[in-house]
Amino acid sequence: MNHPTANPVALPEPGPLLTRTGWSAFIVALLVVCALAPLLNLVVPEGHPLHLSDYLVGLLGKIMCYAICALAMDLIWGYTGILSLGHGLFFALGGYVMGMYLMRQIGRDGNYQSDLPDFMVFLDWKELPWHWALSDSFLATLLLVVLVPGLVAFVFGYFAFRSRIKGVYFSIITQALTYAALLLFFRNETGLGGNNGFTDFKRILGMPIATPGMRMTLFVITGLVLLGCFLGARWLVRSKFGRVLQAVRDAESRVMFCGYNPLAYKLAIWTLSAVMCGVAGALYVPQVGIINPGELSPANSIEIAVWAAVGGRGTLIGPIVGAFMVNGAKSWLTVTFPEFWLYCLGALFIVVTLFLPQGVVGLVKKLRQRTGRSA
Repeated sequence: MNHPTANPVALPEPGPLLTRTGWSAFIVALLVVCALAPLLNLVVPEGHPLHLSDYLVGLLGKIMCYAICALAMDLIWGYTGILSLGHGLFFALGGYVMGMYLMRQIGRDGNYQSDLPDFMVFLDWKELPWHWALSDSFLATLLLVVLVPGLVAFVFGYFAFRSRIKGVYFSIITQALTYAALLLFFRNETGLGGNNGFTDFKRILGMPIATPGMRMTLFVITGLVLLGCFLGARWLVRSKFGRVLQAVRDAESRVMFCGYNPLAYKLAIWTLSAVMCGVAGALYVPQVGIINPGELSPANSIEIAVWAAVGGRGTLIGPIVGAFMVNGAKSWLTVTFPEFWLYCLGALFIVVTLFLPQGVVGLVKKLRQRTGRSA
């Protein structure tokens, strides 16, 4: 007896990666990063109203590094429901790996004219520690910028997710891990510069690092990485993998009943998010010119979550907007009203949590919907 076969369920076809308006905005951002900004900084003379100062180039480059971290936070918090308060650790790890390479590039141009970094000579070190073995290779540095944060995140995430630690407990553990790393990096015995960290960089790939051309090159590379991370994240969250992540966020138990293993998905996105922060840290250090244990402070990790919340979780573009808004306000307030900045940051987070749960991007969407209905 022939049994009738059930008709397969037709799944909706995935839409385009970006809408026409989205692609237009993306191309405009690409042109601004690769053409307009270099033109205004390198070609337009100083004193001209359209000149883009070196200070603004450095500031915007730094904020773009922060935006990559905010985007990484959105992948794990906005789309997977995992709130990390320790992503500053991965940012700092990538920064320290790049800082070690830049310190080796100083060579004998340091104050002590030694092959060892100045802080090692001051502490009477006779040779480089074992973990500095590959620090003179740029290719090895690029590889370690990915591997070091990724490996730390993988090991920590495996044991945490396997133990089914969730919610506020997971957030507290991530912050405790970052604080432990802060105390470790402060020690001179680690060979990482102690309290002062790494600074006084002079060259990268044998070329002077403090020239306008190199500064703009780092700016453009950072912008391209940010845009590339956005496109990659957009593709990821729209794929089957991304849909499972959102299902884990909304109902992890049901995902398990459907035959999926949430551990593998959470561990994969957690590790990817950490790697993105490590890359951001590596781009941050040569533009800012310093890396020290202060980057591991709990406040820095909390700020990453604030950027995502202010811009709008689960939107990808929202955390980028939030990073630019918050850090732009921070740059102005820390100069104008330095004693009130932390109060403003705390008040901003409270206001967003209570009145703007979907962030600035969510507010804009609501206003557009109301405008369309009234029209």
